[in-house]
Formats: sequence, structure tokens, C-alpha cells
Amino acid sequence: MRIDLISIFPSYFDVLKLGLFGKAMEKGVVEVNAINLRDFAKGVHRSVDDTPLGGGAGMVMKPEVWASALEKVIGEGDPLILYPSASSPLFTQKKAHQLSKEKWLVICCGRYEGIDERVWEWCKNRGWRVEGFCLGDYILSGGESAACVMLEAVCRLLPGFMGNCQSLEEESYETGILEHNQYTRPFLWRGMEAPKILISGDHGKVDQFRREDGLKKTDAFRPDLIEKLECKDLTKSDAKLLIQLGWNLSGENPKKED
Repeated sequence: MRIDLISIFPSYFDVLKLGLFGKAMEKGVVEVNAINLRDFAKGVHRSVDDTPLGGGAGMVMKPEVWASALEKVIGEGDPLILYPSASSPLFTQKKAHQLSKEKWLVICCGRYEGIDERVWEWCKNRGWRVEGFCLGDYILSGGESAACVMLEAVCRLLPGFMGNCQSLEEESYETGILEHNQYTRPFLWRGMEAPKILISGDHGKVDQFRREDGLKKTDAFRPDLIEKLECKDLTKSDAKLLIQLGWNLSGENPKKED
């Protein structure tokens, strides 16, 4: 996958050279190019922003600077253009899987109050595909950190990125619920024992314990995920536990009883 990141702080993306992402770059699984937006700005100060039309606090990034950068980076290509924005659809694991099928991503990292909205209209008029994404209900100072988080979620799904592909299947959100708690040696640590079932050697019981542990965590922290499960897909053990936790399974989806 080719990834072009456009930002006024291109060195921000040096963090991608660390860990598994860095190894994936070395192996050619991903190609990352960080582009300085100011290289496409004019004037002595190479300004990329101006005051918002209609007044208000902050600054807005100029459309012409972004247009020049995108024209140079994309040329006659056909990437998917992405931009982090708090007013865009929420980024999910499902979306990560969809984006992992793309061959080329161009990510526009805004700052200040954001990028002039006409940039995206202009892109669409040229026939380019454009999508905004939001990580959650909070505000960041710039799009760079959001871009790194999104890329971690997407690129770890690429063939050759992870050493153990099985670990992908057991992660939170992949199965519809949160992942179970994790433990390692020693079994007894500072007076606390790990769950004994994990050293029983009975893989079936271990799997069942982990499933129930994940359901309990999801009930406690993300009950909205349980509401999205279909009752017909729940095992008898799932149903028994959810009823004990106060869920009503008489409908198509579980509903928490008051």
C-alpha cells in the first residue's frame, strides 16, 4: 500500500518508522511519503492559513495551497483521499478493513480550524474519491495524530504486516465484543493468582472462559456493542451469561433490562 501524508509537520510521521510499522516499511508492505504542505505555499512566509470568512476565532487553511499539493501528489492517479475531521463519520474496525483493501491513500492533515470545505468539493468535481473520518467525540490540535492512529488500525490488517495473523482474529471489535483480559507467567504474582483455568490444559474450557470474560468486559464498558449482537448468533452459554447480567434476549437483539 502506498501512503502519502500531507502536513505542515511532515517529521511528525517519523513515529511510523518504529515497531511493526517500521518493519513493514522496510519489507515493502507499505510505502510512506511525508509531504510538507508549505512547499506549495507562496510568499516569503509561505503562509497556509487565513482568517475565517464571517469572522470567528482561529484560522482556516487556504484552499489553493491544498489544491496545488494534491495536484502534484496525485497527478493522474486514483487514490482515496482521507482527511481527519471531528465533524466526519466515526472511524471503526469495519472501516479499517475496508481501507486495507485500498492500494493508495492520500491523507490530508489539517490544523487550526480546519481546511476550507471547498477543497473537498473541488476534489469530487475532479472525480477523486474523498472521505473524512473522526476517531471519537473529542478534539485534537491537528490531523497528524489521528492519521497515525488510523494507519495503525488499517495497515496491521495488510498481509505481511503482523507476524501472527491469528492475533488479529482475537482482538477487540473483531468478534463484536471486547477482548478478554490477558495474563502471563508467573502464575502467582505479588499474592495474586491468574485464573486457574488458564493453566488447566483444557483448551475448550479456556476458550469458554475467555469468551465469558470478554462478554463481561463488554457489558461493563461497551454495552452498546452487545446491543448490536443478534440473538440468533449467540451460543447457549452466551445467552445464559447475558441473562445473568441483566439482558433481555426475547427480541432480535439483546436489550438491557432496567
